[in-house]
Amino acid sequence: MKKQNLKKGEILIYKSRGTPKLEVRLENETVWLTQKQMAILFYKGISTINEHIKNIYKEGELNPETTIRKFRIVQKEGKRQIEREIDFYNLDVIISVGYRVKSIQGTQFRIWATKTLKEHLIKGYTINEERLLQAENKLNDLQSAITFLQEKSKQSLLQGQEQEILNLLTNYSNTLSLLEQYDKEKLILAKKRKDKFVLNYDEVKKIINKIKQELIAKKEASELFGKEIDNKLKGILGNIYQSFDGKELYSSLEEKAAHLLYFIIKDHPFVDGNKRIGSFLFVYFLNKNNYLYRQNGEKKINDNTLTTLALLTAISNPQEKDKIIKIITNILAI
Repeated sequence: MKKQNLKKGEILIYKSRGTPKLEVRLENETVWLTQKQMAILFYKGISTINEHIKNIYKEGELNPETTIRKFRIVQKEGKRQIEREIDFYNLDVIISVGYRVKSIQGTQFRIWATKTLKEHLIKGYTINEERLLQAENKLNDLQSAITFLQEKSKQSLLQGQEQEILNLLTNYSNTLSLLEQYDKEKLILAKKRKDKFVLNYDEVKKIINKIKQELIAKKEASELFGKEIDNKLKGILGNIYQSFDGKELYSSLEEKAAHLLYFIIKDHPFVDGNKRIGSFLFVYFLNKNNYLYRQNGEKKINDNTLTTLALLTAISNPQEKDKIIKIITNILAI
């Protein structure tokens, strides 16, 4: 017994041992057969098939209104081509008849149907279980982000940033779009971009020095601004690009950018200016990778949002690192 892959609007060729092949109509995501075709399929007379169908409806097993459909077909009658409307029965009826007929072909069909339905149930359950687990994980992430942002909004350092925190939460939750995606079976992970521009330690040092001179000229920084402690900046850049067994630890542009901001702010590689330098290099890295702006020209993360992210990172506990990284990467992926 052979079965081709079904596609909407196509004709399926069905053939079992000892019977002619059947052209099976596929409409409305199910297959349709006439009584004559079922008679061929199960190697029984049309009257027998008709009797089984009557009993199926009489016993209330199926509803004729939802399982019978008329299709217009062309039949050759004598020398003429006659167009007629014929009753077709959907897969539910075909399966019910198949489990009632007594014939070798009927037995073959029952074996096939039982095996196919079992596979469908097992695989369908597995797929749905995976999708439910994905949805649960995403919901947990969202709840975790909400709790985190609610707690941090009470910090004195973040007073006046309430609106930006609300915007962060809105943007983060929009990236999940769980219910709509789940209903439409489109639950997917956020796309990850590959970075092309690589941060070079010597070049970064020159950029920081240039920023330092400009800020000193404005009397907004001292000589301690950007003074590196024990090659910590070099270590941070190495961490961002580290790999194991030929695979990068942070494989996406979003992950590298988020960790760059986090590590510079939290690891304090400089005597002074860690938040400002981390924020600038974060924007610089995104811009060099042509990832700072959305298609409509709007910045992915504006100055106010960046300030809030920097402050959130600064006051966060080390155990909250994953929350910070997820918030940043999801907002960048919008």
